Amino acid sequence: MAEPRMRRRAIGGALGAIALTAGAITTGLSLPAASAATWPSPSGTPQAVTKTIPVSGTTDGGMKRYYGSGDLGTGGQNEDQDPLFELADGATLKNVIIGSPAADGVHCKGSCTLQNVWWEDVGEDAATFRGTGKTYNVIGGGARKASDKVFQFNGGGTLNISNFAVQDFGKLVRSCGNCSSQYKRTINVSNTEVTAPGKAIGGINTNYGDSLTLRKITIIGDSSKKIVPCQKYIGNNTGKEPTENGKDADGTYCKYSASDITYK
Repeated sequence: MAEPRMRRRAIGGALGAIALTAGAITTGLSLPAASAATWPSPSGTPQAVTKTIPVSGTTDGGMKRYYGSGDLGTGGQNEDQDPLFELADGATLKNVIIGSPAADGVHCKGSCTLQNVWWEDVGEDAATFRGTGKTYNVIGGGARKASDKVFQFNGGGTLNISNFAVQDFGKLVRSCGNCSSQYKRTINVSNTEVTAPGKAIGGINTNYGDSLTLRKITIIGDSSKKIVPCQKYIGNNTGKEPTENGKDADGTYCKYSASDITYK
């Protein structure tokens, strides 16, 4: 179960989000600072998705745009929507543009890699990560217009996000605050460009031992520093709204220093 979602949703609007190029599978501790690039243009004929596409092994979308249609075409924020893509344990999805409507984006049933995947207008969530003790990698790509969360971390293990770009969002990543099964979750975000408006880069549950490490983050258009780098919560497994538990770097749960974040 994910947290209750805000009902605001931005629809339409011009392209032109700031984005990053794909990188290597890494937490990015030794990579150069993030650099801006242009939002990619889709190739070929856009493909309507009326039924979830299963992915095993590696699927290369060739930068085609996929969008929801039929039962996947509502574009709303309702819970329990089906995804456009569902990745088996160990699968890789790369070079895909997810247009609007986006339904619930991508589901990873276990360890997975999302490489150079772009969400033009996030639906319920861009991607949801499940499984226990798994490793999930998001390399390159970008997302915008996420009225709530971009990445929903419901499973257990480690989520690495590198060389990513996010714009107009609620949270870039959230460790589930009220799932019926809870785990310790480790999140690493590096070489990532964050463009306001936004609420928080990450949200974690201190009572389950979560941690969020931030390295080489660039925040654009937030001179008043309203975007919270790391929001701490007391999570639960009852479905109730989790309570906030601070938001400062502490070296244990929120791992970053002032030098890890650059404001432009």
